[in-house]
Amino acid sequence: MKPISKIEIDLTSKGKKIVGIDEVGRGSLVGPVVACAFMLDSLDEKININDSKKLTENSRAYSFTQLMVSGSIFGLGYSSHDEIDKINILNATKLAMIRAIENLRIIPDVLLIDGNEPLNTEIEEICIVKGDLNCTSIGAASIIAKVTRDFILKKISRIFPHYNLERNKGYGTLEHLKLIKKYGPSPFHRKSFKIK
Repeated sequence: MKPISKIEIDLTSKGKKIVGIDEVGRGSLVGPVVACAFMLDSLDEKININDSKKLTENSRAYSFTQLMVSGSIFGLGYSSHDEIDKINILNATKLAMIRAIENLRIIPDVLLIDGNEPLNTEIEEICIVKGDLNCTSIGAASIIAKVTRDFILKKISRIFPHYNLERNKGYGTLEHLKLIKKYGPSPFHRKSFKIK
């Protein structure tokens, strides 16, 4: 296993159990924010890992499938659209990340968190801006979180097909905004987000 970031190499050399954390769906108008906490040393080195946004849908799905069958250790956490409306997107994102950590079957020594917002857990935390681009563990977390959230959006889209959520993933594209104006928001739209 060759971690791509210096920080992962340094922590691995000290025998630390490293978990990378990322979230998906923070800027969407629909559905939950999904977070994944991924344990670095459970990653098969043959799997193509990158920021999920940099992979095509097919490459992301392939990497996701490999992660699922390779014995990877990870936890998922969600924060629903209702929770987002109640406690705001930043707090809901942190809640989803904490739930992902709680759903791990191991206790990590260090959390590598994508972005610049600490979670204030009792575990050592290191925030890394653009961590999904630079850290293998965060990149793996981003792939699992992205594919999981896209699956949820596909299910919502089957109930409310007229928003084209499979195409826009709930984000505020011009088409999506026009469809919200035409049909009104669905029960899964976030009421606290301004829709222009």
